[in-house]
Amino acid sequence: METSIIKIGNSKGLRLSKTILEKYNIQDKVEIILEMGQIVLKPIQQTRKNWDKAYEKMSLEGDDKLLIDNIFEDENLEEWI
Repeated sequence: METSIIKIGNSKGLRLSKTILEKYNIQDKVEIILEMGQIVLKPIQQTRKNWDKAYEKMSLEGDDKLLIDNIFEDENLEEWI
């Protein structure tokens, strides 16, 4: 596939098609890897993106309780120090 380098302000950039963005799940950032005369773009996955909002919603709905008992509540944690 061939594509053109475009002017973006004082810099230049590379435009990726919607098809490529969707196929490789590219969101907001990519890692640029330079190797053996090639430039490799690797999608950066933000695995914990928006977790703060999800936890806040869980808390408001009362859905943030432990599913199992705390197995250490009767343990003497002092001996581990």
